[in-house]
Amino acid sequence: MLEGMISRISGPVIMARRMRGSKMYDVVKVGDDELRGEVIRLEGDGAVIQLYEDSTGLKIGEKVVNTGAPLSVELGPGLISSIYDGIQRPLPALYENSGSFISRGISVPGLDRKKKWAFTPSAKKGDRLSPGDVIGMVPEFHIEHRILVPPGVSGTVAEIKEGDLAVEDVVCTLEGGRDIRLMHEWPVRKGRPYRKKLDTSLPLITGQRVFDLIFPVTKGGTAMIPGGFGTGKTVSEQTLAKWSDARIVVYIGCGERGNEMTDVLTEFPELVDPRTKLPLIQRTIMIANTSNMPVAAREASIYTGITMAEYFRDMGYDVALMADSTSRWGEALREVSGRLEEMPGEEGYPAYLPTRLAAFYERAGRMVCLGSGDRVGSVTVVGAVSPPGGDFSEPITQNTLRTVGTFWALDTSLAYRRHFPSVNWIKSYSLYLDGVEDWYVENVSREWRSLRDKTMYLLQKEVELQEIVQLVGPDALPEGEKAILEVTRMIREDFLQQSAYSDSDSFCPLDKQYYMLKAIIAFHNATVHAINRGVPLKKVMDLPLKAEIGRMKEIKEADRIKSMVDDIGGRIGALEADK
Repeated sequence: MLEGMISRISGPVIMARRMRGSKMYDVVKVGDDELRGEVIRLEGDGAVIQLYEDSTGLKIGEKVVNTGAPLSVELGPGLISSIYDGIQRPLPALYENSGSFISRGISVPGLDRKKKWAFTPSAKKGDRLSPGDVIGMVPEFHIEHRILVPPGVSGTVAEIKEGDLAVEDVVCTLEGGRDIRLMHEWPVRKGRPYRKKLDTSLPLITGQRVFDLIFPVTKGGTAMIPGGFGTGKTVSEQTLAKWSDARIVVYIGCGERGNEMTDVLTEFPELVDPRTKLPLIQRTIMIANTSNMPVAAREASIYTGITMAEYFRDMGYDVALMADSTSRWGEALREVSGRLEEMPGEEGYPAYLPTRLAAFYERAGRMVCLGSGDRVGSVTVVGAVSPPGGDFSEPITQNTLRTVGTFWALDTSLAYRRHFPSVNWIKSYSLYLDGVEDWYVENVSREWRSLRDKTMYLLQKEVELQEIVQLVGPDALPEGEKAILEVTRMIREDFLQQSAYSDSDSFCPLDKQYYMLKAIIAFHNATVHAINRGVPLKKVMDLPLKAEIGRMKEIKEADRIKSMVDDIGGRIGALEADK
C-alpha cells in the first residue's frame, strides 16, 4: 500500500506528501490511530485529504496509508433495522467498543460477520447468470432479501449452496473460479447501474392529506421540505418515513440534533405499520450523523444512504429516502471548501454546490432493474432544507428547487398558529399532477383532479379576499364571498391540518381523504346554491352539519363520511329563504 506523511493540518483537512500514484476519492488511514479519510485533491506528489473523524492530536510527519479503494458500503443481509454513522459503522458496535463517546480510529464492519442467514437458492448449476440476476433469497424480518449477482459479474454457475451462511461465505461459484457471497461492496459516489429509467406515474401514498391529494410526489420522484426553525421539517420527514407505502425506508439524520434521532430510535420499534401490522423498524435503515459528529462525515452519510437505497431498488422494491437535512450537508461542503481555500460562490458555498445537489437528486427514479425478468424498483428522495431565517432565496433552497419535482414549503406563521403540517398552499407545488392523474382516476375517483383544482382555486381566492377584508372589513363582502372565507377556513382546519400524535388522524387512508375533501366542496356548492335562493349565510353556518364536517378527522370509517357527503345537499337544500 502507498504510504506518505502529513505535511499540514487544517481541522478535518489534511495535506500529505509522497502520495504520488493516489487516485481521487481513495480511502486513506491517517496517523497512528489510523483515522479514516478520503483523497479530495491531488497536487504533484501531494494529496489533500478530508477526515471523517476528529483530527485532534495529529502531528506533522505522521504516516498516511492509501488503501487504494474508494469509500464503499457493504451491501447484504443485516442492513434492515440497523443504525449506522455516516461511514456505515454500526453505532451499537461502536458503543460496545468505546462506550458513550466514540473513540477515534475504530474500524467496525458494516455487516455482522458472525450471524447466520438461511439462504434459499433460486439458481442452479449450469444456469447462465448476468449482472443483477437473483440467485436466491434470505428472509430478513418480513422482507425477502434477494441476493443479486453484483454489477459487472457474469458467468455460468459451477456450484451453489443452500443453508445457514454468514455474509462472507461463498454461496455461488461461477465457472472460472469467480465467487459470489451474500454481501458485496459498492463505492458510495457511484450510482448503481440499471436497464432503463421509467416515467414516474405511481404516487407515493403517505397518509398525509396535504401531501397525497394536494401536492403529491411519485414513487421515484423527488421532493424538498424547506422551512425555518420550528416549522416541523423533522416531524414531517419522520411522519413520511413512518407512514409512506414504500417497502424500505432509509432515514438519514445529517447534522441534526441528537435528541431528534433519539426520538426516531425510541418511536420506530414501538409503532406499527398500518399496512403490514408489523413494527416500522423492520423496514427501516437509519444513518445518524448528528451535529456533534465530524463535519466531513456528513457528506458521506448522504451518499451512504442513497447507495443502500439503490441496492434495495435493484431487488425490485420501492424505497423512500429521507435526508434531514441537506442544508447541513451543504454547510459541511462550505467548511471543507473554506479550509481548501477554494474560490467561494454565493454566500460562501463552493461553486460546485449546484452540481453536487443535482447529482444526488438525480439518483432517484423508477427503474427497470438489471438482470433477467422485468423487476421494477424505485428510489424516492425527500430532502429537508433548513434555510437560515426561513429565507427561501438562499443558495441551497434555490439550487434544490431547480432539481426536485415537488416543493412542500413550510411556513413559520402557520407553525406559530399550530397548523401542522405547516405547508404553505400558495408557495408549494407539484410537477407530478399530470403524471399521477390516471392512477387516481383508476384507484380513487374521476373527480380527484377537479376537487383538487377547486380546492386550490378557493384557497387562492381566500388570499385575495383577505386583502380586501384588511382594507374595508368583512361586512363589505357579498354573501357569496363570505361563504368562500368560511369554506376555506374549513379546508384549512378540517382537511389540511393533521395531527401526527392522534391515533385516528396521524395516518389517513386515501379513500377517507377523498371523501373528506368531497364533503367540504359539496358543502361549498350547496351553500352557494342556497345563497342564490336567498338563504342567509348565517342560517347555513348555524346548521350542526358544519361541526359534523369538522369532526370527520376522528371518524375511521370512510363509508360514514361518504354517507355524510350524500346528505349535505339535501340538508342545506331544505333551508328556506327568509321572507
